[in-house]
Amino acid sequence: MILYGLSTCDTTKKALKALQRAGKDVVFRDVRAEPLSRAEIDTIIAEFGDRAVNKQSTTYRGFSDFLRESEADAQIAAQPTVMKRPIVQDGAAWYLGWDAAIEAKLTA
Repeated sequence: MILYGLSTCDTTKKALKALQRAGKDVVFRDVRAEPLSRAEIDTIIAEFGDRAVNKQSTTYRGFSDFLRESEADAQIAAQPTVMKRPIVQDGAAWYLGWDAAIEAKLTA
């Protein structure tokens, strides 16, 4: 299981702790410290489309008009912190965000 997020993100921290408490073997990827590869970005965009971009974030709002009009993959490549988080890859299954339903499914 891979958890993509930021080490400073409260939601990412909450997800990581819950998964570890449930005894899951989790690899944490801080996308700021270790940016996503082109292939990883493409896979995430194929899975979630532009929902993978947090359009409410200050990072997104700070984008130039050109970047704001760009495709989601270009936005994440330019600024990984704009990615909605966490993203969890559990084998072939992918999850975006962290809510009660996702937590229940992944910690069962």
